[in-house]
Amino acid sequence: MPFWPLTSTSVFRLTQLAGKQMLAQGSGKVINIASLLTFQGGVFVPSYAAAKGGVGQLTKAFANEWAAKGVNVNAIAPGYMETDNTEALRNNPERSRQIIERIPAGRWGTAADLAGAAVFLASRASDYLHGHILVVDGGWLAR
Repeated sequence: MPFWPLTSTSVFRLTQLAGKQMLAQGSGKVINIASLLTFQGGVFVPSYAAAKGGVGQLTKAFANEWAAKGVNVNAIAPGYMETDNTEALRNNPERSRQIIERIPAGRWGTAADLAGAAVFLASRASDYLHGHILVVDGGWLAR
């Protein structure tokens, strides 16, 4: 089983490295990948939830430091997506049904559902957005 808190360490180090170049040029866009578990504790995944909570806080901290220097730091928080990470949940008929029943959109998300959020955060349309965690979850958190 992987040690999930490495996620926060990796995000911290990679953001520092990418940010160094972006700060030198006076512009750039960092887009981190958070999770619904940035906001919720989850069940049976405390280390993953802690790591994703860390990603959210790193996003905000770097945004506070770099916004005035032309670098945007934001994150996307996907909901329940069709990935290898969720295969066991999707293959469990009862658990999959429970998850889909809570999602107002009525389905698991796909990678394509994240594309618009990524394009927006990478574009000039988000130039005044700093430290935001954009949730793409089919309405999960709205319930």
